[in-house]
Amino acid sequence: MDEKKLQAELQHHVRNTLLPLFNRYRLDYSDLESILKWKPIVLIIGNYSSGKSTLINEIIGRNIQRTGQAPTDDSFTILTAYGSGDQEKVVPGSTLVNDETLPFGRFKALGEQFISHFRLKKIDAPFLENMALIDSPGMLDAVTEKDRGYDYLAALGEFAKLADLVVLMFDPHKAGTISETYSAIRSTLPDTTGEDRIVFVMNRIDECDNLSDLVRSYGTLCWNLSQMTGRKDIPTIYVTYAPDAAEPSENLSVWLQEREQLKKKILSAPCFRVNHILQDIDRQVNELELVCEAMCTFSSMGRNSLAGVAKFALVAGVAAFFLTGLVLRGLVGVPEEPLVTALLQGTFTPQHLLIPFTGLAGVCFLCWLWFSRWSFPRIIHKCRANMDKLVNLDTSYRKNLWSKVEKKVGMMLQYARLSDLGGVHARNLGRIRKFLARELQGYYNQIR
Repeated sequence: MDEKKLQAELQHHVRNTLLPLFNRYRLDYSDLESILKWKPIVLIIGNYSSGKSTLINEIIGRNIQRTGQAPTDDSFTILTAYGSGDQEKVVPGSTLVNDETLPFGRFKALGEQFISHFRLKKIDAPFLENMALIDSPGMLDAVTEKDRGYDYLAALGEFAKLADLVVLMFDPHKAGTISETYSAIRSTLPDTTGEDRIVFVMNRIDECDNLSDLVRSYGTLCWNLSQMTGRKDIPTIYVTYAPDAAEPSENLSVWLQEREQLKKKILSAPCFRVNHILQDIDRQVNELELVCEAMCTFSSMGRNSLAGVAKFALVAGVAAFFLTGLVLRGLVGVPEEPLVTALLQGTFTPQHLLIPFTGLAGVCFLCWLWFSRWSFPRIIHKCRANMDKLVNLDTSYRKNLWSKVEKKVGMMLQYARLSDLGGVHARNLGRIRKFLARELQGYYNQIR
């Protein structure tokens, strides 16, 4: 399987098939579009002294990033290989956010302070031709540290959306006690990436004085993670250290294999790229399906109500057609010969139809006014008051997706028009379900 070719095919197909539907239902397509644009990404985050830059330098095989016990780098730095005919250089954030071939256009909204702390390094590293590593500023305690000048967690969330792997690193001295770390694990990462893409690492264990100290630090990290994730089960935690920075020790050598497994997992990120793209497409198209399904249900309710009004208008219209002349004759003395009388006496002429058609038109107008000014707004109010009834929430997965798009549906209902009562939503729902059941499943089959 040619993953690059498949990714390009996905980008073309999704753009042509689904983009009009995302626009029609006012759903943000930019996340999906950004994911499809570029290469696999590994985001490395953690406390400021957790060894992020040291791990990156070790993977690359050169001292590219500055390292140290105190904060040494206040920028989000993307590391990737330079192309043929190019050379090592640093590309500033202002260029990155304005390059339409890169997935960083959304970052412009984070402001100039962020852009000045964002850059890309093109380096001589062949394995980075098909992936990129992102080194990040160390997480700080927001209570005691000065403001960064930009929304760090918002930036972290945007990078997490793009990343195929997020490596979250801790050290034994600050096992998850930093305020920004808590916010990232509790809110930012769950909202922007899948749990299967997050790798937890307890690094620098060589700084523990003895085994008891290591066990105590590991237990503290497990406890903090359970509090931050809100879950009883603890995710896998890689326990490791930087061999070049530690004193040789037989007790530590047992953890070297864990270090190699971590590096192998990071370098295998490109293998999961297409699968992650399909997961994101699957999730966002299922969100689109829920919005369309809700509007389809609303449309059906509106048509049923309109059909009831139409039946009443038909009966009342027929009555008005034949009786309007008789009523007017009794009230004001005109016309001299109503339609019914003319038909019974055989004196019918086309002129006898003027008043009957006027009566029919009046009934139809009043019925339409009734529907558009009272019945239709009432249906909108009823749907907005019971939006959970508009969709089938038979699984926890659909309930979770519905919680994300329910407000979007509410806004669409608020501005709904009579034209929404046509069959367009049903046709769109059929297209979406066909894509999920056939086309998307076909792509999944290609990567198995």
